[in-house]
Amino acid sequence: MEKKTKKIIPIAHAAHKKARISPRKARLVVDQVRGMNANHALAILQQTRRKANPIVRCVLQAAIANAQVKDKNIDVSQLIISEATVNKAGVLKRMRARAMGRGNIIKKYTSHVSLSVGLVEHA
Repeated sequence: MEKKTKKIIPIAHAAHKKARISPRKARLVVDQVRGMNANHALAILQQTRRKANPIVRCVLQAAIANAQVKDKNIDVSQLIISEATVNKAGVLKRMRARAMGRGNIIKKYTSHVSLSVGLVEHA
């Protein structure tokens, strides 16, 4: 018995480089919307409360706009998130003063968030 998998043809891509959020927190949101219909994912991102939601929503809206620019006749309601990744970017290092003249390093992580949207290929 073969498992049927739908093949998604990527059409457009959008990315946010060096987003000031840790990759771990951003992955929670991206994992939630990966493989979803784009309009449904926007609705979910609008309703849930996470720090990464505005960033992911902005990238998704940019990917949808890029798809509309590439193909004027595209049906936006048919777009599906084909690829969604969050990669680690650089680390901002800050110093916090401690007792007896010492200091601790505070690491502020940044992320690269990228999304691709596409259409399902009908066989």
